[in-house]
Amino acid sequence: MKKTDSDLPSKPSVQVIERMFTLIDVLASREEAISLKEISERTGLHPSTAHRILNDLTIGRFVDRPESGTYRLGMRLLELGNLVKGRLSVREAAIQPMRELHRLIQQPVNLSMRQGDEIIYVERAYSERSGMQVVRAIGGRAPLHLTSTGKLFLAADDPQRVRSYATRTGLAGHTRNSITQLPALERELSKARASGIARDNEELELGVRCIAAGVFDDQGRLVAGLSISAPADRLDEGWLPKLQATAQEISAALGHQATPDGTTLRGGLSLPVR
Repeated sequence: MKKTDSDLPSKPSVQVIERMFTLIDVLASREEAISLKEISERTGLHPSTAHRILNDLTIGRFVDRPESGTYRLGMRLLELGNLVKGRLSVREAAIQPMRELHRLIQQPVNLSMRQGDEIIYVERAYSERSGMQVVRAIGGRAPLHLTSTGKLFLAADDPQRVRSYATRTGLAGHTRNSITQLPALERELSKARASGIARDNEELELGVRCIAAGVFDDQGRLVAGLSISAPADRLDEGWLPKLQATAQEISAALGHQATPDGTTLRGGLSLPVR
């Protein structure tokens, strides 16, 4: 049986995590650094327990220790907050255009973003009543070189970074169509840079093809990819103009502007404006 929000526990099930949250809440209540003694008094934790947890949080940069025995919130929380803010703003700008694109093509539309050496799917538009579909789960991940959106991000990297990615990952494949050699990947990325479009030709999953266009922010940075996933024999090249137009609509909502000659050159990608 599916759990509802009311079925979920109101507190973390692991005691140390609950204590960590309590410590962070106390630090968030003050702008200046707080002494260990005061933190212990306000949380009800023994000083040695509070010190141990705060020390671990300091190692992870979630907490700073400006002076011995004093603590405040760390920069890592700001970094994560900005990351979440950026994702939420992209999702908010994308959801309605994604739904309209899905209405036009009757195939799932995905919004995904880069996280390290993978993409993560952050939003989707699809119909539960439609027939055979390729639906990517929100929160799902996939290697950059095996996905259409991932190739857009790799295409925006310089050659050395692409080579470093290949060395780190080994370009492991999932299917017989997967690109597992650096020269082949570099040729694929060159095509993506020239066209602003990237493809997954049954490289992540046999029987599934995808096409993706980039979404750019007001600074011209590639922040997300908009993709269409479909059974391999159903992917229609006629969807490309609609996909590009939708990606450009989302980019415009994020403050991105095209160049006067009708193209936008951002992150190494040349994106035709239709």
